[in-house]
Amino acid sequence: MKSIQIGFIGLGRIADLHYLGYNNNKQAKVYAVCDSNLELAHIRKKQWNAEKVYTDYHDLLADTNVDAVEILTPHSLHESMTVAAAYAGKHIALQKPMTIDLKSASRILTATTTAGKIFKVTDNYPFYPPIRLARKIIDNGDIGKPIALRIKFIGGGSGGWHVPPEAWQWRIKENTESGGVRGLDTFDHGHHLWTTAWYLCGGVEKTAGWIDSIDGIIDAPSVMMWKHKNGCYGSIEFVHLPSLTIPCKYYANDEWMEVSGTHGIVVIRRCTGSIVKGPVVGVFTNKGWKNYNVPSDWRLGFVGATHNFINAMLGKEEPMLKGSDAREILRFSIAIQKSARLNREVYTQELDSRFPSLYYVCRHREELKAKKPKKSIAERLGLSANFAKYAPQAKELTQQFIKRYNPEAAKQWTVTIALHIKKEGGADELLYSIAINNGVLTVKEGTLPENWDMKITAQAGVWAAILLKKKRIEMAYLQGLLKIEGKSEEALRLRSAFGI
Repeated sequence: MKSIQIGFIGLGRIADLHYLGYNNNKQAKVYAVCDSNLELAHIRKKQWNAEKVYTDYHDLLADTNVDAVEILTPHSLHESMTVAAAYAGKHIALQKPMTIDLKSASRILTATTTAGKIFKVTDNYPFYPPIRLARKIIDNGDIGKPIALRIKFIGGGSGGWHVPPEAWQWRIKENTESGGVRGLDTFDHGHHLWTTAWYLCGGVEKTAGWIDSIDGIIDAPSVMMWKHKNGCYGSIEFVHLPSLTIPCKYYANDEWMEVSGTHGIVVIRRCTGSIVKGPVVGVFTNKGWKNYNVPSDWRLGFVGATHNFINAMLGKEEPMLKGSDAREILRFSIAIQKSARLNREVYTQELDSRFPSLYYVCRHREELKAKKPKKSIAERLGLSANFAKYAPQAKELTQQFIKRYNPEAAKQWTVTIALHIKKEGGADELLYSIAINNGVLTVKEGTLPENWDMKITAQAGVWAAILLKKKRIEMAYLQGLLKIEGKSEEALRLRSAFGI
């Protein structure tokens, strides 16, 4: 079968990494190269054994031998080049970010959808083996439901490979022309990290951010937070250390990440560079640490992304990032920038609203209304609440409480608990002897143990309210509504063992 003929548009530093997936690939080869720098174009032609050289991308697109293009140019050129490539009937792999604003992204989606060819936005991070492993660990349920994602980015003053000055010049120029909203770290490189957050924990609902600069050029230090649609929270810290040399074969920066779930934590210890040594991925659960030494060369993400493009053109798999996903990630990125600029939370959907400020006000009011307490201060403090109304449910709730016992959370725990629920509001007195011996549960109803480590005493209504999660056990204890005798510290383990 004839190999797919690829045309490269833009031959700067990043092109070295995009080429790797085509090197010695029988399914696709670099046929043509294009750059405004003719000397550089001829160098790439020789390096990659390409057949054609162009300095005008329109001429490359007019070449009927070109089946697909890799667009690796400044962000502000993405739309015009991608739309032209779509009209020329080429498959397209567009270097991240998709473009510079959401209207531009929508125009790109319209053109590429109409063309009916493969279109993807290339981001290497979802194909970086440690990140893919972390996603598998999360999908397998090894750490439970994700609760929080934390990312650390470190940029240094030196280290890594040589980056031509012009590669920084166009980035600084675009950032300046945008009024500082397309930062070198938080917008350009930040796309990798917003993509990672999306890949590991799903779409984002709202953001909050602070962006500063130590030199007026680099947009760091910066701190951002966001909330995923599934309820998981994310945070990131960008730090630039001008006197630090980063151990890296590529750009002078590194990242590490962790996702905390209900049952454990997965950690990715390095990404672009190699500041943190040891196993690249670790998982911590009740069983302790389990470490993985998977391949962790940053370039492998680019190889995987290129193979995905080739396989998508061959009909073997879906492209990633699809245009709609890339637009969602761009919206997340722009929301971060807007949040820092306005010094307020920004909902990602407000960016697609005809009246963004009105959308924000209405959505914010809805959230405040949902959070507004419907009880008086005294009731919220538990000082005037009528818990007796819950008393009739005490026995049934206690039986459910016992059934919720999780032996995994009580391993190596040996304790004898006396549970005394006092008669109230038509509910009879309840007595329980609860014994846990290295995770094995034994319950006797109708009697209290003669020798106990801890004794819990409460009125039936208060106990029922605690089990209904209408009253926190800690607050009930502090207010004297629940009495704990003996080894009161053992009560802390009731949460994990019985989900109380």
